[in-house]
Amino acid sequence: MVLPTAVSFDGVGSPLKKMPAFYQVLCPRCKGGAERETDTFDTFMESSWYYARYTCKDNNRAMLDGRVHHWLPVDQYIGGIEHAILHLLYARFFHKLMRDTGLVNGDEPFTSLLTQGMVLKDGSKMSKSRGNTVDPQHLIDRYGADTVRLFTMFASPPDQSLEWSDSGVEGASRFLKRLWRLAAVHVNQGPVAPLDTGRLSVAQRTLRCRIHETIAKVSDDVGRRYTFNTAIAAVMELINALSKFDDTSEQGRAVLHEGFETAVLLMSPIVPHICACLWQELGHADQVTDAAWPRPDEQALIKETIEIVVQVNGKLRDRIPVPADASEADVSASAAASAKVANYLAGMQIKKRIYVPGKLINYVVVGHKD
Repeated sequence: MVLPTAVSFDGVGSPLKKMPAFYQVLCPRCKGGAERETDTFDTFMESSWYYARYTCKDNNRAMLDGRVHHWLPVDQYIGGIEHAILHLLYARFFHKLMRDTGLVNGDEPFTSLLTQGMVLKDGSKMSKSRGNTVDPQHLIDRYGADTVRLFTMFASPPDQSLEWSDSGVEGASRFLKRLWRLAAVHVNQGPVAPLDTGRLSVAQRTLRCRIHETIAKVSDDVGRRYTFNTAIAAVMELINALSKFDDTSEQGRAVLHEGFETAVLLMSPIVPHICACLWQELGHADQVTDAAWPRPDEQALIKETIEIVVQVNGKLRDRIPVPADASEADVSASAAASAKVANYLAGMQIKKRIYVPGKLINYVVVGHKD
């Protein structure tokens, strides 16, 4: 039986249900009254090719047109862990069917897959049937939408299950308040001079290096790895560094200003509301959503000094700053000159010195006592 093509769509249901001439028939065997099946479209079809239909949704004469070849394949597929297997299976099946009929090009519908985890409460999946759901509106009313967004993205990697924690939501709120307070104190100190990278002190260059290291890390975490929790952690560490930077000189404040601008830009996709306000508080007339994503300054990333871990018999005894191009002998001399380290080397016989360039130096001694 060939399905009729002269049909009229009215609502969501099958048009065949409104065509008695189609479904009211005689049984081919007993010749008695019978009814044809009107549910002729597979349940999963609509949910398995919608991504292709989006490319030409205004085409009322065909399923797809040439625009589908421009937009497909989809760059990023994101799906819940409970649905990813079946839906991905059906989407790939129908895509290959459309490929074989010439509707689309390419073998695969999606370029990259991210399967997100579930939200748990007290170790169990949140479910209406279990009555263990958390009303987000209540939390939004109390803390604001940014806080809820920050917590859900910081609590775990997106591909892992998230254990809901009320204390975690409060912690996210405290961080945003701290960011606002620190930025407000900075702004209230008055106008900021333009940044002159040729006039920076060692401490100022060190902080600026930290700022641009954060840009590089967050850009990679968000753009390639999709580990939003580690991106947020990197910005939190940057905020800690900014809060400890006690330099009110002209260029000191200029570096600090760059740091706050960077933090706001990096956090804007995650907490857009507070960042929109802070961006304008920092002196910008445009919207943060129109600002370009920051790029790391390669010159700023060149370190003049590095931190070396000093161990004695494998135990941490100190962390010392040394020039980035320091030799092993120079590092060893600086380490031995540390009062914390000298105490553990005094009177001991150094049997071996292990040096990992740019990272650590370890003294293996005999007769050492803790």
